[in-house]
Amino acid sequence: MTPAEVLSMAKENNVKIVDLRFMDFPGLWQHFSVPVSELEESSFEEGFGFDGSSIRGWQPINASDMLVVPDADTAKIDPFFADPTMVLICNIKDPVTLESYSRDPRYIARKAEAYLKSSGLGDTAYIGPEAEFFIFDSIAFESSRHRAFYEIDSVEGIWNSGRDECPNLGYKPRHKEGYFPVPPMDKFQDLRSEMLLTLENLGIAIEAQHHEVATAGQAEIDMRFQPLLQMADQLMWFKYVLKNVAYRHGHTVTFMPKPLFEDNGTGMHTHISIWKEGQPLFAGDKYAGVSQEALYAIGGILKHTKAVCAFSNPTTNSYKRLVPGFEAPVNLAYSSRNRSAAVRIPMYSASPKAKRIEFRTPDPSCNGYLAFSAMLMAAIDGIENKIDPGDPLDKDIYGLPPEELAEIPSAPGSLEEALAALEEDHDFLLKGYVFTQDALDMWVEYKTEKEVNQVKLRPHPHEFFLYYDI
Repeated sequence: MTPAEVLSMAKENNVKIVDLRFMDFPGLWQHFSVPVSELEESSFEEGFGFDGSSIRGWQPINASDMLVVPDADTAKIDPFFADPTMVLICNIKDPVTLESYSRDPRYIARKAEAYLKSSGLGDTAYIGPEAEFFIFDSIAFESSRHRAFYEIDSVEGIWNSGRDECPNLGYKPRHKEGYFPVPPMDKFQDLRSEMLLTLENLGIAIEAQHHEVATAGQAEIDMRFQPLLQMADQLMWFKYVLKNVAYRHGHTVTFMPKPLFEDNGTGMHTHISIWKEGQPLFAGDKYAGVSQEALYAIGGILKHTKAVCAFSNPTTNSYKRLVPGFEAPVNLAYSSRNRSAAVRIPMYSASPKAKRIEFRTPDPSCNGYLAFSAMLMAAIDGIENKIDPGDPLDKDIYGLPPEELAEIPSAPGSLEEALAALEEDHDFLLKGYVFTQDALDMWVEYKTEKEVNQVKLRPHPHEFFLYYDI
């Protein structure tokens, strides 16, 4: 879409407000709005000024001025605001040099796509994330100097099977039995359908929606695969739409990986394929019908998983889900069907166009621009350096003897471990200046100071249960 076409779209839809959106470094959408009269064709070159010092992980106060420059291809009409509002996703630039900002996650994703093309391996990386989430009725939490708690509630929560609901009509999924009974056990079919239809009205193709394994409203809505940057943009719309549809119906959505104890966590299995001139690079005659290039890509992902996890599983809570022995995809191996392996080769279709690899370790707390870019760079590194992934792991991992299981490496056990791995293993990310050392250093510093250390410093409520009477 050209800037002129965006202006015509605004006129056709009687747009009054233009909402300018961009991503902060950790991964939340930020925005400010201008009247439509302020949007001109020149705006797509000159941008709009804002204070970058208040954005997490960005500029110091003495160099705070930044520009947001709208991308005309991203124009959509917001489905929630009262006044007709056009949303434009923006790139970030320095107002003096007009150079793209090294810590803008969207710029990193743009560079990842450009690096793939420059490598000659392919021209398009398709990404298909399966972002799971929970729909809760209420959430309360506090973390202060003398008190800490959280309390979740859901009409679907099995813990409410004995609650006086005037009357309690039952039909609450038991732990790990939410995949996927029909209503009335499934309470959120209509809500998920509204989410699906809202996404489709925005031009986002959806493949399916369903209840997920856990009690208390765990769910999944699958977007059809798209090129990397487009999918990263769509993931932001996805989170925005789901949260707002739930909110207007008196519910709340979270993409937190492990909100419930002793029930399934929330993952984001991510399908990856590389194409060149309209042909799939990953289809072939090797194991499970994939190509040698696909096996090398798997080798790259497995080699770099611990570092990639710093972006694909970027919260301390992520590692409450990634615990060995509980069906989590922590085993750094690949398989055609074994879902506890970090990489799986889906076998739903024999079509060459359907051949892809599924990286199962990530979760939806991630910044998609950064996570998808890191995954692609790991896959490219595997292909360029012909990294052998070894033999597939098609055995029942839970039936393996301890000595054999000990030989299978695992994903990191904590965010601190993942960040340490990133510090040790990041050369593959620096290729083509996709990630810069400045961006990587800031990521490690921010995550360590603002998240890892803050959690480490605080007593955990369960520690009182364990130790108060010592």
